[in-house]
Amino acid sequence: MMRAMNKNKSTRSTMQKTKRAPSRKPKLDTRLSDAEQFLLPTYKRQPIVFTHGNGAYVYDSTGKKYLDFLGGIAVNALGHAHPRIVKTIRREAARAIHFCNLYHNAYQGPLARKLTEISGMNRAFFSNSGAEAADGALKLARLCARTPSDAPDKPAPKHRILAMQNSFHGRTFGGVSVTFPEKYRMPFTPLLPGVEFVKFSDVEDLESKFDNTVCAVIFETIQGEGGVHPVSEAFWNRARSLATEHSALLIADEIQCGLGRTGRYFAYQKFPSKPDIVLIAKPLAAGLPLGAILTNEAIAARIGPGLHGTTFGGGPLVCATALEFLSIIEDKKLLENVRDRSAELREGLAKLAAKFDFIREIRGEGLILGIELSVDGNPFAAEALRQGLVINCTHDFTLRLLPPFIITSAQVREFLRLLELVLAKTPRSISAAPAQTAVNPPRFAQSAAR
Repeated sequence: MMRAMNKNKSTRSTMQKTKRAPSRKPKLDTRLSDAEQFLLPTYKRQPIVFTHGNGAYVYDSTGKKYLDFLGGIAVNALGHAHPRIVKTIRREAARAIHFCNLYHNAYQGPLARKLTEISGMNRAFFSNSGAEAADGALKLARLCARTPSDAPDKPAPKHRILAMQNSFHGRTFGGVSVTFPEKYRMPFTPLLPGVEFVKFSDVEDLESKFDNTVCAVIFETIQGEGGVHPVSEAFWNRARSLATEHSALLIADEIQCGLGRTGRYFAYQKFPSKPDIVLIAKPLAAGLPLGAILTNEAIAARIGPGLHGTTFGGGPLVCATALEFLSIIEDKKLLENVRDRSAELREGLAKLAAKFDFIREIRGEGLILGIELSVDGNPFAAEALRQGLVINCTHDFTLRLLPPFIITSAQVREFLRLLELVLAKTPRSISAAPAQTAVNPPRFAQSAAR
């Protein structure tokens, strides 16, 4: 009996202690609060912290695993923590991270040689980003258009630049001047003068705006931010012929679609003619910041010391990493893998399009694909994240896929399974405007882009 009384007393004591114990609140991640308090609010970030990655997967601070089909917006073409890239970075960091461009380093020349070989160009200039490459290309176009008779303190008669509707070329003043959506441009006006926009892939509109005052036409071979739209062959060919006829430059922005993403080194290589300038960046140094302007001898002959430059562009660490990136593409036959996995993706997406009537169109090439919806795509990207899949929505209604070149058939099947779940679970509410009707964007941009 005494044992029973002691047992009951012990039970009551335990219950009282349990009742008095304060409830535990979820632990606040101070990294998120620090970001909220101290960073400029230039991005609409998801409230998660990615901590590491491995291959085609990334992990957050809770340990949750995600299949990464965005690749840092086309940057992580080899996935995450590729062993050869990690080895190269460790080796070079122990030797030298930076030498200034008043001297040569061991890797800048060999990388320039490799890039000119695979692109069909002759010369390279290394920048820190795609936006800086675009800005530099516009400077080159204006420089090449000047004649000895032009007054140095006045705009040259040949100074106009034709850019495309729905284009995106970066955040610098030059880059944003040739970027079409008003939400990126209008808050910063006045911008670079002499820019006019052409309907993308509209030959007639291009012809009506091209004359001897044009110094350059610039466009993405595949528009990325604008909804994954490849340029038509007819438009490419006419832009090339008009540029030649009027002694203007054809600038191909391959920052998002180049360096293997289409299953070719460059998207323009499916066409019979070459551009005068090629812009590259994103995957070039496997996640480290590096961009480049590739051009021909005639344009290179117009520039000399002091007319353009950069402090960090083309340092030994990033150039060594870029050479290793290109070597891995060759050694592992990743261009072939891009083409094979793309075929599997498109076959699977076609089946999903037959099942979900709000899928309007599948566009793109290789591993830059867009799924255009007839409803707002942002809720689908948010639901994908909850399901452990990283994609994004661009141009409001297009789900953009930019997986790494190393993905396997099994990972394609995993992606298609997850996407089908997302398409089935996500509520649909906002209808898209018809394809021919422009959607009015907000005046200020909040989404992340290059």
